[in-house]
Amino acid sequence: MAKVKHISIDTPDEEALRIIDQDAAVIIDDVIPDAEIDKILNELDPFIKGNLKGADEFTGFQTTRVGALIARSHGCRDLAMHTKINALASQFLEPHCDNYQLHFTSLISIGPGETKQILHRDRGLWGGYISRKIETQFAVVWAATDFTFKNGATQLVPGSHKWDAKREPLEDEIAYAEMKKGSVLIYTGSVLHGGGDNISDEVRSGIFIHYAPGWIRQQENQYLSCPPEIAKELTPELRSLIGYSKGGYVMGFYSDPNHVDGKLESVTPEKIFSDSKDKFTVLASPENLVKGSTKNKS
Repeated sequence: MAKVKHISIDTPDEEALRIIDQDAAVIIDDVIPDAEIDKILNELDPFIKGNLKGADEFTGFQTTRVGALIARSHGCRDLAMHTKINALASQFLEPHCDNYQLHFTSLISIGPGETKQILHRDRGLWGGYISRKIETQFAVVWAATDFTFKNGATQLVPGSHKWDAKREPLEDEIAYAEMKKGSVLIYTGSVLHGGGDNISDEVRSGIFIHYAPGWIRQQENQYLSCPPEIAKELTPELRSLIGYSKGGYVMGFYSDPNHVDGKLESVTPEKIFSDSKDKFTVLASPENLVKGSTKNKS
């Protein structure tokens, strides 16, 4: 059976990224203590109790999902900004973008009796319109419980990000992301993966916080999941990460429809909260703007 490689929090970024390039997945063991996970689960408990199970085979008839984690959990805000994770996400994604953004958040709990999810690639969200030369996602799963073969540990096919799109894995090419509570699974948007089947009597829970290039449509609409009245409580860095910033010199600006003095015309979303400027506020020369817009035309 295939295996997902394990590393420690002290493993150099270069080695972690080498494994991700080779396998499209890696597990970092024992990143945060159980107490931090328990705090997050307590914050989300009101939403967990009222959550409905999936309505189809793909979402899972015995699986529940809780989203809007940035708005609902201070602990998840800390996870989203974790220094090691963001350093890896930046190095992995930024060869194909000017900046990266938070893409998706969800607490996913697989209950007893759940069946295996069909193996899929997350990049399919964008309909196959993006070249496979560009990696669309840096997926991060924080283990909120132990992940075991019996309770539904995520299925992964190491190396499948480099396969022909139609190739199907053999059974012994499928790995299971077994890890302890507080550990982190990282995988890419191009690797075959899916939730495992839960043949135990316990719930398997993971906190999913994914990242993507800043120019791509986010899976979770952060502006509705975390509207300005809540986003104002966040640090400027976290607000920028979830999308209250520009993704380029003219990408993602806004104009306040209620202002007539021109001060909030075609400005960075950060102006909603203060007079701060982002790195794209000062335009480059016309020549450099054109050069930058065509640098990856191949």
